[in-house]
Amino acid sequence: MFLRAIARPLLAKVKETTGIVGLEVVPNAREVLIDLYTKTLKEIKAVPEDEGYRKAVESFTSHRLKVCQEEEDWELIEKKLGCGQVEELIEEAQDELTLIGKMIEWDPWGVPNDYGCEIIENDAPVPKHVPLHRPGPLPEEFYKTLDAVTSQPKAAVTSGDAKLKE
Repeated sequence: MFLRAIARPLLAKVKETTGIVGLEVVPNAREVLIDLYTKTLKEIKAVPEDEGYRKAVESFTSHRLKVCQEEEDWELIEKKLGCGQVEELIEEAQDELTLIGKMIEWDPWGVPNDYGCEIIENDAPVPKHVPLHRPGPLPEEFYKTLDAVTSQPKAAVTSGDAKLKE
C-alpha cells in the first residue's frame, strides 16, 4: 500500500507539450483544476438558485471536480471528461470564473416583475422607434444568375461532366 502511494506519482507519464501554440504544460494541472472548480462552485452561489445559468455551471463543474478528485493521472482526467486537454480545461475554468463575476455585475435575471415588453405582430406596422433589421433587395444580376443556373437542362450539365472525365 505504501509503495503504491509513493510509486504511482513517479510512474505517471510526464506531459512534455500540449501541441497547441501558446498553451504551456501545467505540471500540477489536477490540483489547479480542483482549486478552480472549488472556487467556481463557491462563486456561483451568488447567482439565484432557480436560474438556468447557475444550474448548468453547478452541474458540469461538480462533475468535472468529481472526476479530478477521483483520478490522479492527467490522461485519465482528459479521457473521462472528453473536453480537451487539462490545460484547456484550466483556461475554460478561469474564463468561467471571470464570466460569473460579469454575470453577477450585469444581473440579467434581475428583470423587474412589472417590466413590459412591446410585442410586434408579423402583420402589424413597425413603430418608428423600432429599427428595421431587414436586408435590402438583392441586385437584379443575382436573380438573372439564379434563373440561368436553375433553368439549365440536365443534359447540358451531364455533357459537361462527361467532358471533365475525358
